[in-house]
Amino acid sequence: MENKKPAFKKQLSPAHVWALAFGCIIGWGSFINPGKKFLPNSGVEGTAIAMVLGAIVMIIIAFAYAYMVPKYPKAGGEFNYTKNCFGKIPAYICGWFLLAAYLTNVPMNSTAIGLIVDGLDGNADILKWGFSYSIAGFKVYFGEMIFAMSILILFGIMNILGVKKAGFIQTILSSMLAGSVLILTITAIFSDKATLLNMEPMWGFDRAAALAANATGESIDAFAHVGRQGILSAILATFAIAPWAFVGFETIPQAAEEFKFPYKKVMLIMTVAIIFGCFVYTANNTIAAAAVSNWPDRVIAGEWVLLIGAEALLGNLGKIIVGIAVSCAVLSGIMGFYLASSRLMYSMSRDGYLPKSYGNIDEKYGTPKKALIFCILISLSGPILGREALGWFVDMSAIGASIGFFFTSVSALVTMKRDKDGTPRLKVMATLGAIFSTIFVVLQLIPIPGLSGVHFGKESYLMLVVWILIGIAFFFKQRRYFWAD
Repeated sequence: MENKKPAFKKQLSPAHVWALAFGCIIGWGSFINPGKKFLPNSGVEGTAIAMVLGAIVMIIIAFAYAYMVPKYPKAGGEFNYTKNCFGKIPAYICGWFLLAAYLTNVPMNSTAIGLIVDGLDGNADILKWGFSYSIAGFKVYFGEMIFAMSILILFGIMNILGVKKAGFIQTILSSMLAGSVLILTITAIFSDKATLLNMEPMWGFDRAAALAANATGESIDAFAHVGRQGILSAILATFAIAPWAFVGFETIPQAAEEFKFPYKKVMLIMTVAIIFGCFVYTANNTIAAAAVSNWPDRVIAGEWVLLIGAEALLGNLGKIIVGIAVSCAVLSGIMGFYLASSRLMYSMSRDGYLPKSYGNIDEKYGTPKKALIFCILISLSGPILGREALGWFVDMSAIGASIGFFFTSVSALVTMKRDKDGTPRLKVMATLGAIFSTIFVVLQLIPIPGLSGVHFGKESYLMLVVWILIGIAFFFKQRRYFWAD
């Protein structure tokens, strides 16, 4: 009798899959970047407009995903679509860059664990012991390193032990995340401590110029974006990073073999996840400005503006709520991207693109155990390298996501033409998806005068080259497969 190979178990409900997408969309950056990027680059209004536009574009792109999932309901998502429509080498390119988007997000989330503890423990510095070294100006402490590594290993093991357990935990974390931000939002709406007067400058400011001039809250308006060109620049500065901001909704197809519900629900789940993500980004940014009267000075000083705003609204309770929210964001991101990256690796390995060992499913747990172990080992680099160095790698997540969006959109167009199905609206959405994906890649890779804080830094370009070279090495290692009929 022929032994049947272990297969994935269909155990994921719509709630689990929504939690997978939403938990991946919202990471630590949505709580830190109001003070780091969004407010200085785009202000309150610029960020809100950019996020809404970004969400609309992601929903447009989601139409192509919703069409393709029932066509190719296998782990691997975009990789499978590209392989079936364009062949092996384009599929490898798509899969390799998408893998960069997923693998870099896990260790990056882990570096925020120390930040969370540091923000909540006051001057205690309970994890800042055993100073080891500094990378790119970021101090790496042994205490933070060990704690973050323990979390990474724990959540990796949870993924190994079964998708149902992982899905349940992911749902709890994502629900707590959404609930915490909702509480802060309602409090800000009804509190007299949050006011529209605090939101100036509405369109952000030139942070580099402000720093150089030692600007204060009274004089910083001199650096604010003004005029139509300035306002457009403020919006584009945040809109351009939409693939990074919303990366995660496209993880849904990676788990397609584990759905226990009809594929027709995919579009609704993706849309709800994107809308929730847009709400969190916009709410966090608005609360940070509305509740802090001198937020420009706090931004320039490098302080955690959202945490300061929450404390202004609710005292220590506000700090606790932010702590819960960002902790859930970090942990759900780790859990979700572990699942997505391991399924993508499994699919690429199953088809011969990566070493064969990653294409096996554990008979007991029904998960790609070896692929997950590899993901855990890679993730442990996060606490070692530190947040600043990892930021160079994470820039690639936007590129990887954009490439995945592009190939999915054009694959949908090819499939509709081949199968003679698809509505005119769907064809328009897929076409727009391909166009927007191309625009995102251009904005990230090509410096545009007057648009700061969007394109790669020099270190990120270097990391991109390194990732491409590693991909070429794997390509030649597996070359027999690529040249086979």
